[in-house]
Amino acid sequence: MLRLAVLAAAAGLLVSACAGSHSAGSLLPATAAPQSAERATRDAAVAVPLGWAATATRAATIPGATDKGALAPSTPLTVRVGLNLHNAGQLQSAVAAGQQITRQQFAAQYGPTTSEVQSVVAYLQSQGFHNVKPGAQIVSADGTAALAAKAFDTALESFSLGGAPVYVNTQPALVPTSLGGVVSAVLGLSNAGKMSARPNLTRVHASCLISATPTGQCAPSFNAADVQKFYDVGNATDGSLTTVAVIAEGNVSQVLSDLQFAETTQGLPQVPVNVVTVGLASPDTANIDEWDLDTQSSTGMAQNVQQLTIYATTSLADSDIASAYDRWVSDDSAQLGNSSFGECEYQANLDGAMKIDDNLFLEAASQGQTMFASAGDTGSSCALAPTNGVPASGPPMVSYPASAPYVVAVGGTTVVANADGTYSGEAAWNAGGGGISQFENGMTWQQGVTPAASTGLAAANLRAVPDIAMAADSVSGAYNVYSPNLPGVGNCSSGCAVGGTSEASPLAMGASARFVTFAHQRRLYRGFMATYFYRNYAKHQGSAATVNGPPPTQALGGFHDIITGANGAYTALPGYDYTTGLGTLDIKVMNNDLKL
Repeated sequence: MLRLAVLAAAAGLLVSACAGSHSAGSLLPATAAPQSAERATRDAAVAVPLGWAATATRAATIPGATDKGALAPSTPLTVRVGLNLHNAGQLQSAVAAGQQITRQQFAAQYGPTTSEVQSVVAYLQSQGFHNVKPGAQIVSADGTAALAAKAFDTALESFSLGGAPVYVNTQPALVPTSLGGVVSAVLGLSNAGKMSARPNLTRVHASCLISATPTGQCAPSFNAADVQKFYDVGNATDGSLTTVAVIAEGNVSQVLSDLQFAETTQGLPQVPVNVVTVGLASPDTANIDEWDLDTQSSTGMAQNVQQLTIYATTSLADSDIASAYDRWVSDDSAQLGNSSFGECEYQANLDGAMKIDDNLFLEAASQGQTMFASAGDTGSSCALAPTNGVPASGPPMVSYPASAPYVVAVGGTTVVANADGTYSGEAAWNAGGGGISQFENGMTWQQGVTPAASTGLAAANLRAVPDIAMAADSVSGAYNVYSPNLPGVGNCSSGCAVGGTSEASPLAMGASARFVTFAHQRRLYRGFMATYFYRNYAKHQGSAATVNGPPPTQALGGFHDIITGANGAYTALPGYDYTTGLGTLDIKVMNNDLKL
């Protein structure tokens, strides 16, 4: 992981513009005032013409870019119209209480009604859109820039940024008043903000790189068996009764062959793989290294899974990613999902993706699905340019979707193994993402463990990132990816070591696949993993015991509590911290204690 590919970064921050004017105000304050549960910044009132209603999709412009005028009216666009939930507070309480909601219950009490969906479908069709398709919470439709500008009473402007064509909506997206309580946001009106997936990759491969000191310890890179030993799989069941998903983009055909190659090379079971194409198929293979890492490390940690589903969407644009999430939720077949990408959270807040995705993650959590997301690779800042692995290289903000309340955010560690590959200790990776959201609220399960002396944003009950952590340092703790010819890298038949929180997140998903299988075998509830992680931590909070290092860590329930290292603004300390969250997983202990 995990750099924001917001194209506006090269020339300046993407900023919001007030309705009815071209003035702009930055969404990246040096210090931010605490916000209410309604996210005052995102939901600030705009001047809305008579007959129209506001959505969460705000206006934007790109300072420093060359304005090329109005976007050509014939430009083809796919819009994704998000729909609001009902009784969201009740649904949140149900998730917090560990109640699993059936699809029928969700449809009857919480989801968009059939009439609401049809009203949006009818409106889009009346405006000339075609291929109008409803999903779990999104209605997608194909049209043109001219149709979109008219249907949502907005203006679409084209820019040139570093030679690349970019367009944004320079006025907010509105809907007719009859849809004001139905539509949450509109995606597809801008392509200026894109998530990016860039793992830290080296060509070095070794099961254990002997370090200079102390004698007998080493800085490992992991094969599947190595990472299982390090994180103490012990007698924990494998993930063979769990379906996992990877959210990806582009042409992933090579990912399947590389996974089989890795399985053969390491003597692993060959897992069944299903590829679901979401939206238009794309020939892009630029991120094969990322999807190889996601698939190989997650299934390698799990040892085996019932099925791996790859949701391959058109691009990493917010609109396409939201569509992939919508399909994952709608299918409701993969209990666990992984997102090894992200962006500065202000961008998702600005274009409305945060509103749509948060609702989708809430529905997923209510039906027992958990999405894991990389917390970022720029420490206590978020990346605005190609600065992967460089701490403090962007504004002091966390990454989205890691900051979403109903996602398990996974930070990173630097690991040290004993000579036999067993656990010695971990420290917070200096580039591991973490901090306090400026847009998202924390949930009840997190409130009891965040630092008691918090002030400012933390005291305002805002979302803390990450929740947990796993190995991420490409120098000490990388995962070995196998491929006869990895695009942009070359021959990795003997393994190429890959790190970043792009490694940490799928490792956490793979470990959790074991927990879900354990629950399935015992006919226990398989629910949203975050609530169980925090419950385990709270249960053992007063019983931390320091274990041998270096670096020293504390055993706390099913966690290794990381107590050394820093990621810029934040330091790892005993208890929850903004570098590694609750800590890393001791799989055997967690498996025996979770009682899902």
